Amino acid sequence: MTQPRVIIFDEPTRGIDIGAKAEIYQRIRALSEQGVGIIMASSELPELLGMSDRIVVMHEGRVSGELARADATEESIMHLATASSDVAGTGQAQHAEERQPS
Repeated sequence: MTQPRVIIFDEPTRGIDIGAKAEIYQRIRALSEQGVGIIMASSELPELLGMSDRIVVMHEGRVSGELARADATEESIMHLATASSDVAGTGQAQHAEERQPS
């Protein structure tokens, strides 16, 4: 069996107890340390803040912004999720229209 290069987790801890969450987080971190790319979709902000190097926020099916771990707070994520034009007036978020093509 080959090692996956990317794994997508959709609400990986929804509806489970705290002990099981810790086990899942540990396994996801181990995969990341092995070089596996992790994409996690979650509605739990503390989970995103604790597990992510980068957070891409969507609103109404479109990317509304991207935050590095250092810039991500519950407030900045919610600001982007509600389609505000700037993160609490700081200009810290990189909005989809500002992003340079790769």
